[in-house]
Amino acid sequence: MTLDLLVDRKDEVADGVVRLTLRAPGGEPLPSWEPGAHVDLLLPGGVRQYSLCGRPEDTSAYQVAVLREADGRGGSAHVHDRLLAGHRVRVDGPRNHFALVDAERYLFLAGGIGITPILPMLDRVARAGHEWQLVYGGRTRASMAFTADLARHGDRVTFRPQDEHGLLDLPRLLADLRPGTAVYCCGPEPLLAAVEALGPADLHVERFTPRTEEGPRTAFEVELAGSGRVLPVPADRSILEVVEEAGVTVLSSCREGTCGTCETGVLGGIPDHRDSVLTADERLENEVMMLCVSRACSARLVLDL
Repeated sequence: MTLDLLVDRKDEVADGVVRLTLRAPGGEPLPSWEPGAHVDLLLPGGVRQYSLCGRPEDTSAYQVAVLREADGRGGSAHVHDRLLAGHRVRVDGPRNHFALVDAERYLFLAGGIGITPILPMLDRVARAGHEWQLVYGGRTRASMAFTADLARHGDRVTFRPQDEHGLLDLPRLLADLRPGTAVYCCGPEPLLAAVEALGPADLHVERFTPRTEEGPRTAFEVELAGSGRVLPVPADRSILEVVEEAGVTVLSSCREGTCGTCETGVLGGIPDHRDSVLTADERLENEVMMLCVSRACSARLVLDL
């Protein structure tokens, strides 16, 4: 669903980070969401994904926080420099590939702007009375958003600015995790890769930059289950491009495997998952795939299209 929303407020919440409060121009309630959800902002130059960091029970507004990316593609610069209160912005979503699972206890690891999807999770688990801990790192204390709000949680939250404490001591944090602990991590790719390498059992990560997936790009076929059509997918083209050219409508957004919009059911064959959305368990199940970046390990895939 695409919404035409009004920028109601724009606040600076840390060095290089602004928070947008978005509302429907007529004051209508917005679609509901759960902790971990994100929306797509349709900005000049492309679509950008931002986690919702407000309160799910507040259906009058969405809140997102945007870091100015010095080496970005222009989306964050547009938000910081040109998008003002009173302007309109088109928004798709919300969608959730980082949902909060039910667990006995939680360890949250956030790096920089990766704190945003975790904020509503903390309120949810705190209200439910769960045991939890957040370790929040960033370049400097001034660059870490929402620290004043997080301080109300007391010693459940540990702040670790890199210029004061160095990098997060992940081996120590993840050593001897108690059974029943869900680990949630969001932040820059080096943090996510380091946590994944340590292999906590119940790990959930959120990426908004593509994960580099190595592997050959060979040709294969896709069969569209609804019509029985068989389409060749050359080595230099994506499944999404091929099915779109054949006149099949598939919802898509980022086209780089990070947003999950083009998720499609797999009825036969073995996908070669190259997205940044599915968990390891979901990949093994092979029930869905992202058509924009993933390919095939088998000669043919049968898709629920």
